[in-house]
Amino acid sequence: MLKRIAVLTSGGDSPGMNAAIRAVVRTCIYHGIEAIGVMRGFEGLMEGDFQTMDRASVGGIIHRGGTILRTARSDRFKTEAGQRAAVVHLENRRVDSLVIIGGDGSFRGAEALGKLGFSTIGIPGTIDNDVAGTDVTIGYDTAVNTALTAVQKLRDTASSHDRLFIVEVMGREAGFLALEVAVSGGAEYVVVPEIPLDIAKMCEHLHYSRKKGKTHSLIILAEGVMSALELRSRLQDTGGYDARVTVLGYIQRGGSPTSFDTILASRMGSFAVESLLKGTSGMMVGSVCGNMVLCPLSEAWKSPKPLNPEMLALVEKLGV
Repeated sequence: MLKRIAVLTSGGDSPGMNAAIRAVVRTCIYHGIEAIGVMRGFEGLMEGDFQTMDRASVGGIIHRGGTILRTARSDRFKTEAGQRAAVVHLENRRVDSLVIIGGDGSFRGAEALGKLGFSTIGIPGTIDNDVAGTDVTIGYDTAVNTALTAVQKLRDTASSHDRLFIVEVMGREAGFLALEVAVSGGAEYVVVPEIPLDIAKMCEHLHYSRKKGKTHSLIILAEGVMSALELRSRLQDTGGYDARVTVLGYIQRGGSPTSFDTILASRMGSFAVESLLKGTSGMMVGSVCGNMVLCPLSEAWKSPKPLNPEMLALVEKLGV
């Protein structure tokens, strides 16, 4: 019987992480298990920065953005010495299992702890939605809607002044956010890391639109391809287009989670604890077709998650 379960958030924060923390803590309390919060991700884990969590600890946080446990990236934890130091602190605090909320990098850390014999389970929290094994990650829906709000306002300005706008959104290695914002925002073009950029084709597309009477256009760019300023320069050199640039940046990570993310995080957090109680370890919680599922942690990075080809086709069809 499990007596203590710890929870930490790692990597980039995402809206809904607090709802997941709350669900983990309260499901533990429901089952008579002590909940321990680990501060500052793996850095705090290696330093034994733990806090006992109760109902009051997670009261009023369900709609707050960010993470009350805070988060940090840690190169030190990538070493065996760092990992062993973390296990020592967990064992000294008599923690039986650890819930890790984050992306694929966080899950690599979870797998490393598992190889040292410690029980872990992962919950996918990242606005990039680039974790395989789940249809959607915590924070993605909120980030899409945050970016969409900005894009809709820029569309008004673009229309009023007959301008071409480039909007740079997050996504270093994955274009899920850019693609969904492009479709929902009615963009004429989307640039994602998964597809090589053909600047001549883009200029041809923009020229065709102008020829057909379209006076303004919108390009959504994932940051991992290039900067918006670089794309603006290339468009100027290749097609003579003078584009206006907007970089949304970290604003996409903040704010209260949407209802979708709040519910998703609550379901995943509770399911993670229930799974640990059944003896699960070394697995990741996922949402597939609306159902909670489990898959090996390694699936998060060993199986690349593809973009939806139907969505890519939609941008091309509807952006004419």
